[in-house]
Amino acid sequence: MTRYFALVPAAGSGSRMNAALPKQYAMLSDKPMLYHALKALCDFQGISIVYVVLAQNDSHWEKYDWSDFGNRLIPLYCGGETRAMSVMNGLKEMGAEDGDWVMVHDAARPCIDPESLKRLVDEVGCDETGGLLALPVADTLKKDDGNGRVKVTVHREGLWQAQTPQMFRHGLLLEALGRAPASQTDEAGAIEALGLSPKLVPGDPRNFKVTYPADMAMAAMILADRNKK
Repeated sequence: MTRYFALVPAAGSGSRMNAALPKQYAMLSDKPMLYHALKALCDFQGISIVYVVLAQNDSHWEKYDWSDFGNRLIPLYCGGETRAMSVMNGLKEMGAEDGDWVMVHDAARPCIDPESLKRLVDEVGCDETGGLLALPVADTLKKDDGNGRVKVTVHREGLWQAQTPQMFRHGLLLEALGRAPASQTDEAGAIEALGLSPKLVPGDPRNFKVTYPADMAMAAMILADRNKK
């Protein structure tokens, strides 16, 4: 029987937020931002267990109440210096087998919705390679010359903006990350380096990555609107 797990790397500092706390613990709608990402995954019945990878010296996790998730959520204190290292360490520590599916999701994407998760499972669950949520690029892209001026306009046809979760078989992802540089920024890139082509699954614009302080207000509005329904 095929099993689905989720893995959330949450060992980073989130330096671009200019906050005293690591970004994943920044308060969003009266909860740490990480809470909302974990809740969406734990509430999705297709996922057996959600693992969150924390920094080895994390001193914040135990300050918050995670009891809502019961035994569906397991913290792993094995974070690495980079995202790729945290995911790799988490894959080694989690209780999954080679053929199990693993959804790797950003802690800083608190607005992931159940419809997108279902679409990812439905479209990728029978795929040999795996895949990821993504959005076709809608805006015109400009490449600068290093001095704040346009060097060239990049044609957006065929370009997609990667989101998470990114879902791959446990064994394949472990192999891919084992060969990838520590600077690898997403799991799909590591899979691509093996010569494989992950499937692109249409995501949702509301599943954006909170990066700057101003993003928090937008995320709060999305969550508030969702809670009204």
